[in-house]
Amino acid sequence: MKIIRAKDYNDMSRKAANIISAQVIMKPDSVLGLATGATPVGTYKQLIDWYNKGDIDFSEVTTINLDEYRGLPKTHKQSYWHFMHENFFNHVNVPENNIHVPDGSNLNSEEACEEYEEIIRKAGGIDLQLLGIGTDGHIGFNEPGEAFELLTHCVDLTQSTIDSNQKFFGDEEMPRQAYTMGIKSIMQARKVLMVVNGESKADIIERALFGRVTPEVPASVLQMHPDFTIIGDEAAFSKI
Repeated sequence: MKIIRAKDYNDMSRKAANIISAQVIMKPDSVLGLATGATPVGTYKQLIDWYNKGDIDFSEVTTINLDEYRGLPKTHKQSYWHFMHENFFNHVNVPENNIHVPDGSNLNSEEACEEYEEIIRKAGGIDLQLLGIGTDGHIGFNEPGEAFELLTHCVDLTQSTIDSNQKFFGDEEMPRQAYTMGIKSIMQARKVLMVVNGESKADIIERALFGRVTPEVPASVLQMHPDFTIIGDEAAFSKI
């Protein structure tokens, strides 16, 4: 485990973008596992900036996203497909055919999840997986208490996750389920990179990095990964 301290959010984002860009430069046809949420947005902005300057080329890259709400079509403004295009894909040259997000419009959970695992297998596995972390320790939509051996699966969202995300849906009721890469899927990535910022994450970072490895804190399993890097600002690392 490598712990990299950043001064602030912008510094964290630059440091994470450095690691991702190095991966792509060293292996132009890299398979990148990507994450949604507020925390990685700065990293994507930095990568877009370097792409616009000609410093990085994504033309051979394949991307595989962590998760998607079950029941949302790609066109829905709160779908993670839409989020990723707005914040990254529309601004760089990842080929559209190389972009993969779970199919939220497929309500056949078993089929949707099996198809996604097949996409990962055909891509040759994930070279670098980018992660954030929830205040309860979830990664992707792997909620506390879920088994570590799960691959891509359908999950019932906890009330805390629903409460946290409902604001994005306004008056519309948000989905109660999601498709997510499982802990086993994440752990099979060759490298894992987590970004974290803010005082609200300090408690869970202490538990995840230095507490007992347990499904009750899903991110704690990353203590066992052979190539795990976490980059955080001073506030997020204030208790370690």
